Amino acid sequence: MAYRSPVPDDVAVELKRAVQRWHQLPLDRALAHATVLRALVQELADAVATADGRPAEVVPDLGPRALPDQLTVMAYDVCQLDLQGDLSLARRLVDVRRSLD
Repeated sequence: MAYRSPVPDDVAVELKRAVQRWHQLPLDRALAHATVLRALVQELADAVATADGRPAEVVPDLGPRALPDQLTVMAYDVCQLDLQGDLSLARRLVDVRRSLD
């Protein structure tokens, strides 16, 4: 049986674009925008914890280099629980990417 990603195509495309844009930022700009990306990661983590019936925990601050990976993990978790529509995840990823320009 082949593995099928839980991430819908629209979310996958926007996640890839947001991560690529993040990697293009100079460090000073990444640092300046880190709070926006970190807030989205935390919001997704909180939604996953709530859906799992667990208390929310603070996502560790591992620096700007780790933020795209943290976003990717949380996006996958959100999609695995089928919460992406409720959170307007694709739209949120578009907004984050546009804020990085």
